[in-house]
Amino acid sequence: MSKQNSNLKDFQRIVGENNVLYKEIALRLYSYDAALDRACPTAVLFPENKEQISALVKICYKNKIPFVARGAGTNLCGGTIPLQQAVVIAPTRMNKIISIDPEKKCAVVEPGLPNLFLKKALEPYGLYYAPDPASQKACTIGGNIGTNAGGPHCLKYGVTSHHVRGLEIVLPNGEITELNILQKGYDLVGLMVGSEGTLGIVTQATLNLLTLPAKVETMLVSFPSLEAAIQTVTDIISSGIIPATLEAMDKITVQAVEAFIHAGYPTDAEAVLLIEVDGEEEILEDVKKIRELCKKNLCQEFRLAQNKLEREKLWEGRRGSYPAMARLSPNVLVEDGAVPRNKLPEAHHRIRKIAEENNLNVSLIFHAGDGNLHPQILFDERNLEETKKVKKAGSDMLKVCIDLGGTISGEHGIGMDKKEAMRWLFTQETLELFRRIKQAFDPDNLCNPDKLIPTKDAKEVLFREQKNQKKSSENDLFMPSKKETNPITQTSPTSIVPKDEEEACSFLKNIWLDQKKVLIQGLGNSLKKHSLTPDVLFCTKNLNKILEHDVENFTVTVEAGIKVEDLQKFLCEKRQKILFSSLEKSIGGTLALNLDQTPLLRDQILGIKLALADGHVVQFGAKVMKNVAGYDAGKLLLGSRGSLGVILSVILKTFPLNYPIQAQPNAQKRESVENNIPENMLEIHKKIKNSFDPKGIFYELPLLRS
Repeated sequence: MSKQNSNLKDFQRIVGENNVLYKEIALRLYSYDAALDRACPTAVLFPENKEQISALVKICYKNKIPFVARGAGTNLCGGTIPLQQAVVIAPTRMNKIISIDPEKKCAVVEPGLPNLFLKKALEPYGLYYAPDPASQKACTIGGNIGTNAGGPHCLKYGVTSHHVRGLEIVLPNGEITELNILQKGYDLVGLMVGSEGTLGIVTQATLNLLTLPAKVETMLVSFPSLEAAIQTVTDIISSGIIPATLEAMDKITVQAVEAFIHAGYPTDAEAVLLIEVDGEEEILEDVKKIRELCKKNLCQEFRLAQNKLEREKLWEGRRGSYPAMARLSPNVLVEDGAVPRNKLPEAHHRIRKIAEENNLNVSLIFHAGDGNLHPQILFDERNLEETKKVKKAGSDMLKVCIDLGGTISGEHGIGMDKKEAMRWLFTQETLELFRRIKQAFDPDNLCNPDKLIPTKDAKEVLFREQKNQKKSSENDLFMPSKKETNPITQTSPTSIVPKDEEEACSFLKNIWLDQKKVLIQGLGNSLKKHSLTPDVLFCTKNLNKILEHDVENFTVTVEAGIKVEDLQKFLCEKRQKILFSSLEKSIGGTLALNLDQTPLLRDQILGIKLALADGHVVQFGAKVMKNVAGYDAGKLLLGSRGSLGVILSVILKTFPLNYPIQAQPNAQKRESVENNIPENMLEIHKKIKNSFDPKGIFYELPLLRS
């Protein structure tokens, strides 16, 4: 018996003969998703519980068989294509709602449950699950978690990562583990969400639920230009109103939708906004304000849905934009980028220019409130020259997003389609860190292999070799005096207080070469609570500048040493605020401790710049509200207590000063990791620590200290 047949017999023994596909005609159905790439799997397996998934993965791990988890196959970036003749593990039969707790407002569900099924099941309880991707009729919760899916309502309520409280995971070696956001240590839930199935397979998810709003008002507004529509979006948010949705469509999209859906969209408008507000009776005042702002920006028509039927028809048009375009051509390439919101008109202009230069028919839809845009390119993949041209044009459109300070994916993910584009967005150091994180979970690269992260090329190998050959003498200029760097007693560690990012990195390079033990200090508020004896106290209090405040896009970029109170005072003068409950600590210290508060800190961070132990810099995130490019490694720094590196700067969301939500200290204490974290996840913590800090320059988390 061949090895392949032996493996098939093992798979059949676990899930049953009827739950294993291996004939070519069946395998072809699982060789593609909603993108363009193709690759046939060796087999398709349909487990029905976590024990079966664990057993299947253990066989793959033992025999070095690549495997890919696949839900409904609605992925738009080749994320579920079974490369390397992988087997497909399809948990679509694991589609149960295990429990709904109306009091705690949470649901526990299996990964194969379709998103819309959950929505319908929650309605009798007066609850709903906020993420609502356009494919919600088919896409599964597991797939949503894999790509950190968004949807129109994420403007007000956030993307998938904001609504996942806990996960049950089968790791790439087949072990089962549990994660939750209340555990101390690194935020592994945040890392898993959006990891595109490259770090493990979700077998169960605990989701956050919201109360259905008492009142919903939906508006369709037409404008003579996209610039006028986007200015209206900015004006609405600046006024203190955060609508549930702020969607935009260009003229080509509107005309295609109206011809297909007959939703009553005005086909003569250059741009249309679909605006929805929800809440209590006070939203009627919001509607009045929104109407005034639309008129100020010279809207052509303002239409308020008069009943639920009219509202659903308007939404049918928006959700039908993809099929409306698909009926015009055999294929539609849907790109997915994000830019700062006020850059949308320029992005639209430059994307339109790319389309004209290549003689392509392109429509655009926008999640305008958060800067996420979707060019939809019509073509016929049977025309190889045209397909090549379309792919090149799509790449050029993503470069536009990067040029404008954005990202290459707001909600669809990277998969294999955008893997090489990751080189445009991230430095070699950051990509190398992503690879080390992947290896910490999956050293044999079996779990959805060759996705998300580009393969290391020859230039990167040379870069790494040259970096390791640098001499410490290059940075002597930045080191303390000879006297200060003599062997340090336990009672008097050397204090280093860099004045800027460059000096901080230079100090770290020398410390790394000398293998000193470092304790990172912010404003010094928490130092008395430990009994460590470092060689060096690395103080970030002078890294206290406000680097950029983007008033229109509601973001602020600050150095980590700035005091929260000082930042709040600055923002208050600009009629904005951040939602931090503790004022006396630094921004970096607040994040490193992951202080308990509502709303959670993890949901307010857009980007982090970090100095690694060797002084090189990595950066995660961007100045955009939605970003699913690469691992969300920035979340690992929340609660890291300085064990992974020195936080240099942070990009934060800001909010209108009159925004009704205020940050409050959280009465619910975090669970003790020592008591509740599984042993296999302690090992993962150690491997993540090693990925960032292989020489152990920074102190380990308390839970990892022997």
